[in-house]
Amino acid sequence: MGSGHDTVAAELARRARAAGQEAYVVDVLSLLPYGLGAWLRGFYQTAVRHCPWVYAGIYDLFLRPGPRPRPGGTPLARLASGRLTALVRHTRADVVVPVFHLAAQLTGHLRARGALAVPSAVVVVDFAVHRQWLHPGNDLHLCVSEEAARAVRAGLGRPAEATGPVVDPVFVDEGPGAAGWRRRFERLGAGRPAVLVSAGAWGAGARLAGTARLLAARGFLPVVLCGHNERLRRELSELPGVLVPDWVTDMPDLLHACAALVDNAAGQTAVQALAAGLPVVGYRPLPGHGAEGVRRMAALGVSDHAPDPAGLLRSLARLTAPGPERERRIAAGRALFRADALEAVVRASAAPRP
Repeated sequence: MGSGHDTVAAELARRARAAGQEAYVVDVLSLLPYGLGAWLRGFYQTAVRHCPWVYAGIYDLFLRPGPRPRPGGTPLARLASGRLTALVRHTRADVVVPVFHLAAQLTGHLRARGALAVPSAVVVVDFAVHRQWLHPGNDLHLCVSEEAARAVRAGLGRPAEATGPVVDPVFVDEGPGAAGWRRRFERLGAGRPAVLVSAGAWGAGARLAGTARLLAARGFLPVVLCGHNERLRRELSELPGVLVPDWVTDMPDLLHACAALVDNAAGQTAVQALAAGLPVVGYRPLPGHGAEGVRRMAALGVSDHAPDPAGLLRSLARLTAPGPERERRIAAGRALFRADALEAVVRASAAPRP
């Protein structure tokens, strides 16, 4: 739905091509007939940005784990069956790799029916493994943490591995562009620690202006990423002591130049920050899988979850200060990156079906 799934797919394809393999990236929503995919994306974006309580209800009904029966995503996913199987035949693919839960429902359904002849290896990008990621037809699940892998094995009795998040290695080491960001921060912030506040590609979040004002008033330099939300960018640009850059094309450099990330989704920006050695604080998370993911990240010890403004300030004061606590948090985040998910995908492509 957002750009995080696209980023993971693009990175897996990059790794495959760098290893001399072929890779094809397909948006599962484009495979749905009657324009349903575009409608779903537009509805989700509107709900998350303007009426998050609607998405919270959808998450509770369709996605939240639990024992009671709930509707599943397989009937919708089945509408893309013909187009996906035709693509597999046309490309002569050896493996299909869903990175979005609707795609996982589709491949699981096809594998269970015997309509998909090649293995399906699901890359679960969420810390909170909701029920729509789980279909017993899929051959393998690759997860961001061992906790997530255990949840998959317990829910399906199927193989699951903790390879860690899929992130471009360019995020790991600091590049020359970070110095330029630091000079920009110094001109505006006069030594204040720069704290990155992310609202995702869609610029979605609760009371972002209030968060920026709070940080600026307490000795931090808020650097707010508004994604494609130009209205939010204009609003926040009026706030004194707040930096609101345009669309950022050098995220690795920006992450290395900042002292911490304030995150509301536990998504791709958060794991990119962990790879860059940037402490993460979850605050006012988006409803549904965003809130669940923020809590799971904190429970793993790779981030903080600040319940209120005072908690946010305490976490930032502790994690932006040089010292052993900051270093322990950085080490815990980087320890998530255990293995190359592509190598596991390649193994799955050659494994016989049990």
